[in-house]
Amino acid sequence: MRLCSIASGSSGNCIYVGSDATHLLIDVGISGKRIEAGVAELGLKLSEIDGIFITHEHADHISGLGVLARKYHLPIYATRGTIAAVRQTNSLGYIDEELFHCIQADEKCTLKDMTLYPIRTSHDAAEPVAYRIGCDRQKVAVITDLGCYSDYTVECLKDLDVLYLEANHDIHMLQAGPYPYYLKQRILSERGHLSNESAGKLLSRLLHDNMKAVMLGHLSKENNLPELAYESVRVEVTMSDAPYKGGDFPLYVAKRDEVSRMIEI
Repeated sequence: MRLCSIASGSSGNCIYVGSDATHLLIDVGISGKRIEAGVAELGLKLSEIDGIFITHEHADHISGLGVLARKYHLPIYATRGTIAAVRQTNSLGYIDEELFHCIQADEKCTLKDMTLYPIRTSHDAAEPVAYRIGCDRQKVAVITDLGCYSDYTVECLKDLDVLYLEANHDIHMLQAGPYPYYLKQRILSERGHLSNESAGKLLSRLLHDNMKAVMLGHLSKENNLPELAYESVRVEVTMSDAPYKGGDFPLYVAKRDEVSRMIEI
């Protein structure tokens, strides 16, 4: 099983998850041209992608969807609320209704040799989810765009091999930064985004002896730095009650405009 970030951040997100038999994209929030180039870097063609799984309808997660749907006729999987919101996004252009497949939080969805489990998230979107993906005994999860987490979140993310986790902002950079007050409040709210510190606290509850790797993603360009996210998360883990230190596991930061390293299990 493999996971790779093609693009990551507030300006656009696209993540590849695959096995030898199945190739999926989680979100397509960059141009179709960039997605084509990113998939090609992985040694694949977009025509080989088995499905696109959408987390929610914000532009940085769906902006390439219309082009890919029309050019490649790829199946699109999302919750009912997200599908309705996507259909109302005029900037995407025409998308054939037959391409949409409705999924539901907490109900498994099987595609070839992969099983996907949508997880409810707290975000200001119609019906947002994250995804836990299993293949044989291997398990990965992609979870971003959550203003807060709960025991439910922790339970859904237990016993993973690889975790792709949001570390959106440094709270002090955000508070002192140029964003207008209302936008700062939105990001900091329980329906906003996870800070570096919160990401570290959540990770502390998820680490176990067999965790293979963690990749931090969805970093804000204006309110975070890759080095700051990396160190902040490591410090939170070290300071927590968990029996692990920040250096006990491989930790990576997804690149904003480039294909990141491939994590293979």
